[in-house]
Amino acid sequence: MTKRVLISEFMDEPAVQVLSQRFDVDYRPKLVDEPSALESAVANAHGWIVRNRTQVRGAMLDLAERLRVVGRLGVGVDNIDMDACRARGIQVYAAAGANAVSVAEYVITAALGGLRGVFFSTRAVEAGTWPRQMLSQGREAAGKTMGLIGLGSIGQLTARKAAALGMRVIAHDPYLPEDAEGWLAVERPPRTLEQLLRESDVVSLHVPLNAETRGLLNATRLSLMKRDAVLINTARGGLVDEAAVAAMLRAGRLGSAALDVFGQEPLPPGTALAGAPRLLCTPHVAGITIESNERVSALIADRVIAALG
Repeated sequence: MTKRVLISEFMDEPAVQVLSQRFDVDYRPKLVDEPSALESAVANAHGWIVRNRTQVRGAMLDLAERLRVVGRLGVGVDNIDMDACRARGIQVYAAAGANAVSVAEYVITAALGGLRGVFFSTRAVEAGTWPRQMLSQGREAAGKTMGLIGLGSIGQLTARKAAALGMRVIAHDPYLPEDAEGWLAVERPPRTLEQLLRESDVVSLHVPLNAETRGLLNATRLSLMKRDAVLINTARGGLVDEAAVAAMLRAGRLGSAALDVFGQEPLPPGTALAGAPRLLCTPHVAGITIESNERVSALIADRVIAALG
């Protein structure tokens, strides 16, 4: 019997073709938004390839009685019930490292734009108000402090790119041993979270979402940041209190923010973030470029082929 691979979110076409040479592939990149159709499709799947929106858990996972492998087109696995998959002998593969360059470049871009304030001038220039004086108060990255919350592969790559711009780089990562090579990318000693927030001109998150990190940057911790600091979140939305960020931006208690991830995606109507000044919002694309999508898709295709044989 030919094994069936379900792909419920978008994947690079050449990787889909590689899979199609070996398996019966059901590729519907918008299937994540069709619950009934997804339920029918997953019941026959031996392999299931997802991004971050498809929830591999609960009743949906119970329907997948033939499932042997899940491929995650990205790094985080908080949309996958890892315990349930382990209990059923389902292998789970994420594309660790394959999108690191894209995320790190996004962070550097957001840091530069946030420090200069240039992301937020288009409407004023179009209206003829010519905010040259305001934008003349922008700041250089050189000599500023980049604070990284989490020092995994993406955090370390971001650190090297920030250092190349002349930034001081500090980090907080209680799970990384103090003798680990990763600390060579940043200034010692490791900071506590509170020290990092007080010291940094730019704060960027690089940690997974779990019980310990959910709500990590709450209103109290956010209030420790410098009034002109830049906050960047490309990790997971549940790490940050979005309403607190919006309130701080409106009160002039935060320089700017770039958020690529949110507690609810897409953002719901009436979000607290709507209309907040000096805020850049993008739809969970920091790790997605043409190049990274090719790497991520090829890696996961290889993993699924190896798992299904």
